[in-house]
Amino acid sequence: MARTPPLAPEWQVSQWFNTPQSLTLAGLRGKVVALHTFQILCPGCVSHGLPQAQRLHQLFDEKELAVIGLHTVFEHHEAMTPVALKAFLHEYRIAFPVGVDQPSEVSGGIPRTMRLYGFRGTPSLVLIDREGRLRHHGFGPEDDLSIGAMIGRLLG
Repeated sequence: MARTPPLAPEWQVSQWFNTPQSLTLAGLRGKVVALHTFQILCPGCVSHGLPQAQRLHQLFDEKELAVIGLHTVFEHHEAMTPVALKAFLHEYRIAFPVGVDQPSEVSGGIPRTMRLYGFRGTPSLVLIDREGRLRHHGFGPEDDLSIGAMIGRLLG
């Protein structure tokens, strides 16, 4: 018998960019969600993760697929502030919503959403179905065709 995928944990976000209001998974129910985690000083994020998220944002209807960025800083904390992130989003023309993962309660620790999801690093991609269930949890560069096919199945 097939196991029901777990519900995705709610994000722990301290600040949002590119959206007039805070976003929650509960508020996005009914849509498929592609959550891309990144850091502005992560070469793989800049060369692969964020461009892939931008392509998804441009390709799919926003009413069906919510593309969300999560800036989850687990190193170089002093350099990757919300002020630096705001400039980065402007310079790279990132138009989809981006949240700032809440920092750990322990100085220099793993950010809260990163810990909840068990992310191994950045870039990471999570796909969440219309019911809020975790359907894909990837780390590192992933093929656009495979991701597109997974999203297509979730949308279908």
